Amino acid sequence: MKMQTIKLSFRKMFFSVLSLTILGLMQSCSNSDGAGTAQVKFKLVDAPGNYEQVNVEIVDIQYNAGNDEGWKSLESFEGPLSVDLTTLVGGENKILADETVEANTMHQIRLVLGDNNTVVLKGETEAKPLSTPSAQQSGLKINLDEALEAGFFYTFVLDWDAQESIVAQGNGSYSLKPVIRVNAEKNSGIIQGKVLEDVDGQVEGDLSAIEGATVSLYDTMTQELVTKTETNAFGVFILQGISNGSYSLVISKEGFIEYTLETDIEVTVGETEELEAIKLQTAVEQQ
Repeated sequence: MKMQTIKLSFRKMFFSVLSLTILGLMQSCSNSDGAGTAQVKFKLVDAPGNYEQVNVEIVDIQYNAGNDEGWKSLESFEGPLSVDLTTLVGGENKILADETVEANTMHQIRLVLGDNNTVVLKGETEAKPLSTPSAQQSGLKINLDEALEAGFFYTFVLDWDAQESIVAQGNGSYSLKPVIRVNAEKNSGIIQGKVLEDVDGQVEGDLSAIEGATVSLYDTMTQELVTKTETNAFGVFILQGISNGSYSLVISKEGFIEYTLETDIEVTVGETEELEAIKLQTAVEQQ
């Protein structure tokens, strides 16, 4: 009995020491990585403008954690990268970077732009150069101030407003002054829907999808425009990176009656609000 008691005590001591050793190793690994790591992804979407194409060149993406290291490039970004912003509608997006970084507060990111930026006006085919101020070429700073927790995954949605970003000059030239809204999908929700042409006598399954309809989202309290997008070839639209709250929706398309959703949309963090199919009536039908 005494020998058995000694064996049990030794076994208990062995596992206690082993547990402490493993815990120490885990803490040592964690300390070697600073505060641990988090996964971050940067996704580019477009708030559309009245243009055939808006081509922007991104040559680098950097972030600043507010420490002594200063600005660091995201290694997963493969640049230079040319993107036509007008193609990023109906749920389409462009992943700019996806990588593991040290868990810390990501204060800012900086898009370094090249000088190969162009715009094609509606109804035209010739690309016009977009002059880019040197300050923006050295880096367009975007505030995030997001605390990254170790072991978590973060997706940042960069909503580039093409319409507001292009400025017509008095001499007939155009300049690029980017207007970008950013939000974290971790702290936001999604609104998704479909727009169809309302034709009497046809069932919903036979109705034609409306491509290129402008979908505008407004804050219910302030009535300010939050973001906008366009429907794709299937009539589908997706509004991403929407903060928790109440919103109103307006859809417009030349040749159709403007549509306002009768009820407000309540967005919940981490959820997708799927709307019933929205039907637009042609303006001719109402005359």
